[in-house]
Amino acid sequence: MKYTCKSVNYTTLYMMKLNLAYIFLAILAFSSKTLAQPAVVPDISAIQALAKETVAKKLEAPASANVTITPQTIDSRILIPRCASPVRAELASDREISRNNTVKISCDSPDLDYPWQIYLSVRVDISYPVVVAKETLAPGELLSAAQLEVRYIDQYSVNGEQFSNVDQLIGTRLKRRVSKDYPIFVSNICFVCKGDSVSIIAKTAQFQIKTVGVAEEDGNLGEQIRVKNAQSNKMIEAVVTHVGEVRVNM
Repeated sequence: MKYTCKSVNYTTLYMMKLNLAYIFLAILAFSSKTLAQPAVVPDISAIQALAKETVAKKLEAPASANVTITPQTIDSRILIPRCASPVRAELASDREISRNNTVKISCDSPDLDYPWQIYLSVRVDISYPVVVAKETLAPGELLSAAQLEVRYIDQYSVNGEQFSNVDQLIGTRLKRRVSKDYPIFVSNICFVCKGDSVSIIAKTAQFQIKTVGVAEEDGNLGEQIRVKNAQSNKMIEAVVTHVGEVRVNM
């Protein structure tokens, strides 16, 4: 039996390995360039929008409020470097959001030996719905929807207890003069006024008794006042529940 031995060309084998290694490195280099995020100069409007979003995330305001968030305008002469990482934004302090706030904007830049940063002022204006008089109102007037309207008033101008809905005030009586365009305060009105005839309701889970009486003092919703029962002439303590209505706890 004869054996045939084929000679191996080691030079050819070496060149094949070298070519494969070159191809692998070329593919790796191409992939790295494709995946790497190029350093770019952030858009000024994008930076301002990011500052606004950062404040909005921490802001707490009722759904009924009008909120306006205005970031500081960035001077076009400011040279913003290229950023090799996404722009970061964070509040400069942990305090609650107020009218004036500061947001820190930063990023890693290949043009600098340190992270680039800038501080932006962000203003927050909040206004609340408040019922105001459409005309000058005199003491003793019974309020109607035609005399009132809702306007949004800056939060720092809202002082005292006020109303946000016209319906809350219909039928109440003014105790003092209110000028045109001024808010109606709780202290300005009474849902039940001294001397008013009122409905007295005594209610349990099983029955309800209703009678009439006369208020001996002014009262607003939830307040307890003295009322004289018109049938028995007895003085009772009752809670104001509506315009011209009080409830006796049983």
